Amino acid sequence: MGVTMYDDFLSKFINCIKQEYKTQPMIVSLAPGRADFLNTHQDYKGLPVVPAALNLYVGIGILRFSDKIIVDSLNLKEKGEEFRDEFPIEKLELVENRWFGNYLRACIIEFTRRGFQLKKGFHAVIWGTIPIGAGLGSSGALEVAFVKLLAELADIRLSPTEIAEIAYIAEHDIMKIPCGRLDQYASSFGNIIVLYPKPPVRAEKISADLSLAVIDSGIKHATAQIHPVRQRELDLALEMLRNLPNLPEKLRSKLRGRYYEVAWDQIKLEEIQRFLDQIEDTLEKRIEFTLRMNDLTIVAIRILKKEPLTKRDIEILQRERIEITKNYFKILAEIINKQHELLRDLYDVSLPELEKIRNIALDAGAHAVKISGAGLGGCLIALVDKEKFPNVRDACINAGAKRVWFCRISDGVRLIYL
Repeated sequence: MGVTMYDDFLSKFINCIKQEYKTQPMIVSLAPGRADFLNTHQDYKGLPVVPAALNLYVGIGILRFSDKIIVDSLNLKEKGEEFRDEFPIEKLELVENRWFGNYLRACIIEFTRRGFQLKKGFHAVIWGTIPIGAGLGSSGALEVAFVKLLAELADIRLSPTEIAEIAYIAEHDIMKIPCGRLDQYASSFGNIIVLYPKPPVRAEKISADLSLAVIDSGIKHATAQIHPVRQRELDLALEMLRNLPNLPEKLRSKLRGRYYEVAWDQIKLEEIQRFLDQIEDTLEKRIEFTLRMNDLTIVAIRILKKEPLTKRDIEILQRERIEITKNYFKILAEIINKQHELLRDLYDVSLPELEKIRNIALDAGAHAVKISGAGLGGCLIALVDKEKFPNVRDACINAGAKRVWFCRISDGVRLIYL
């Protein structure tokens, strides 16, 4: 890992800029995408999530300084779409519709809100290998890379947490996109982290050498169209549960508030199961999903840390019908597979096309395959050995996947002077 993880991307990025602008950038900020590794759809509930940074990147290069900010997206230009945004350094506003420049504008707005000042404008170029709308955190990586660059230009040293928070607030609070913090923290910190999103937010790094296949289904999705629906369902389910006359007061107190205020980590499935049977089936599934996914994630975190399993861990594995063995890698793979099944069966964010690709990837030799990101399209991630990757890749392409990458775990955001 280290600098060598970035070298191939950096070389391609510089070549793209040279071909387009006949010059090379002065400074480049690179940030990785991420696999939504464990506990998908849980960060907005305040539960711990486990993203893994991947060696797919967004790069932002400064060509020259200016009295205003000009940003070009080479990826959009390649598609024949509008690719340039221009705006002043001060008195910024967002523009209407889903415009790529809003992510950058929002980052500057939050950056200056915190009392930081840009001394001059610049002409920047963006290019990346993270597919947009595929569940790999492309917008989070763009924001993190841009905030890192802004801090450098303002001569400010920001911690990975500060970078991630500015990027998150830009997207969530300023752009009003109902995201969690997973993407921004994964891209800023790099590696595999356990992110605890409830304030005070913290991230804990885990050292694990894993290889993944990232399988792009080619089906576009939008987090902003999925998260709000599930969040409304959770709120409705909570309201129905709290209105049950036979609900114990102790359990009722744990269920107070909206979906992001509930003490999910203090609720056991066993204590709430009989009450779930008294609410609408779809809403019952959303609550059951939340508790079972989190239970499995806690076990997986212990496995990644190479810690011994507890009595409660064993009870959870037995309930989920996962074989208990000394081979922790096998248990981890089974947990990943089980989490996909919960996403499919209890959260309804899979599609027949995704299931076809997933089944073929497993048949071709992948240990585990699950949705990465919001679902209803986007990417699948597969735990796969390097020697099995060609078989998995070819089988997935034949099954309709658009692209397949072999990925390793990457470091976080990085700044490079050329």
